[in-house]
Amino acid sequence: MGRNTRKRRSPLAVRAIAASAALAVAGGGLVWANFYASAGESKSKQNSTLASAQVATIDCPDVGQQLTNVPDKARANVAKELALLDQQITEAYKRLADTRQAQAGDAGFVDNAIVGPLKSKRVATIDRIGINIRNAGGQVPQGMDQLAACKGVADPNQANAGGGQNQGGNGGGQNQGGNGGGQNQGGGQDGQNQGGGGQNQGGNGDGQNQGGNGQGDNGPAAGDFVDITQVQPNGGPKGVNGNGLAANGDSGSTGTFTTSCGTNGNDNHNSDNVIVAPGVSNGAQHMHDYVGNQDNDAFTSDQEFLQADSSCQNQGDKSSYYWPVLRLRDGTAEFDANAPGGGQDGNIGKILEASEAQLKFVGNKKSDVVAMPQALRIITGDAKAFTNGLNNANTNWSCTGFEDRQLTDKYPICPQGSSVVRTSFFQSCWDGQNIDSANHRTHVAFVQQDGSCPNGFQAIPQLQARLVYDVPAPQIQNGQVVNPYAVDGFPDQLHKAITDHNDFINFFDENTMNQVVDCINSGQDCQ
Repeated sequence: MGRNTRKRRSPLAVRAIAASAALAVAGGGLVWANFYASAGESKSKQNSTLASAQVATIDCPDVGQQLTNVPDKARANVAKELALLDQQITEAYKRLADTRQAQAGDAGFVDNAIVGPLKSKRVATIDRIGINIRNAGGQVPQGMDQLAACKGVADPNQANAGGGQNQGGNGGGQNQGGNGGGQNQGGGQDGQNQGGGGQNQGGNGDGQNQGGNGQGDNGPAAGDFVDITQVQPNGGPKGVNGNGLAANGDSGSTGTFTTSCGTNGNDNHNSDNVIVAPGVSNGAQHMHDYVGNQDNDAFTSDQEFLQADSSCQNQGDKSSYYWPVLRLRDGTAEFDANAPGGGQDGNIGKILEASEAQLKFVGNKKSDVVAMPQALRIITGDAKAFTNGLNNANTNWSCTGFEDRQLTDKYPICPQGSSVVRTSFFQSCWDGQNIDSANHRTHVAFVQQDGSCPNGFQAIPQLQARLVYDVPAPQIQNGQVVNPYAVDGFPDQLHKAITDHNDFINFFDENTMNQVVDCINSGQDCQ
């Protein structure tokens, strides 16, 4: 059997330790380091630090995004090499965060002592990826050798104080400090200015100076929260950029099939991801809740999935449903306070169990649906959307009683008596051949605006997951957020709401899957 981490949450004598390293998924993204002086330092020392240490991040091309056609025989080894790229970036980040004084005295230190050696390691790793692909009969994408070079990046709050860099879409977003200006990181809502001294973004002990009772040094920030009562109604969940459209409607296949699999009351958690990083411990760098199949970790085979227990009431459903845990970042020492995926990766605080976990399969407004193949894997959303952009983002945040008001890049502050809601509408078009793809996305697709599937794809039941949490409303005090909640994530993503995601592996038995399809195509509501 695979290694499955099932740990009861237990108090520890020490508080959680925030991560000092940020990991970029699939060998790319932005790695943040802290170059601001702590609040206790003198003004003169702070000014000196800001003036002399300009490099705050290392930016590396995302190798994994380029690998859209990897032969099946090579995927396991390629996944391990991609994980090694991640580890190399993490090591470079730690070096970056631990050498501020050396950088202040040597303008070439970052290039010579950090970026240069990192490139050398990446050249060798990328070369091995190519060898694995060629040995399995595949073709290596052109330009792979150009993906090794990384560069140091100045902190935008430093470089553009008073101006700001807009990283989001559709409006204002979050102004994260830096002498009144700084980096505009949001989108959608008008955002909140956190004012004066700038956002302290990372390692070496100083942390992200956001306040809030032990929330750590990598977010979330006050501007990541919005009072849901101040949001204008905008319809139900729709996801981002057409990702996450509801596939069903009042025509076509109108039935539903609901599976009841609990809310992970048995505390089945680990920080693996068998889809993205099979065979790699802590491949997700954050904790997941698992419902349904009870033997999901990085080493679980399809045969072991089929033999495992299921938390679903219908024992014909041994599918695995998993998502990043939601935490109250209040300083509580969880069982993983000092563990990989937990405190070591900046994921700290009390893990919250959902009060409801509704897993419903629906039809397609244009056609009947066909059965999902066994072991079909689907990831919806992007755990790295803060740095990767919105191409794969699919988030919906709201509150009970206000679900006609959906947020994509902000967490809602719900009024008394209302609960937080996370909703994910999965891809519901399948290429008819593959249970997975090299980038874990191209074998499935979302419906188009009219509800039809793209050419070459056929409609399958759409999984709609709705998670409800009873969360104490965070307080915004003097531009700081007190006792925030946030999804677990990669450290460099600063626990942004836009990084929420959800995962599914189909292990319905054949008879039960046929029941799902029959119910949906005949317009029945079944469970």
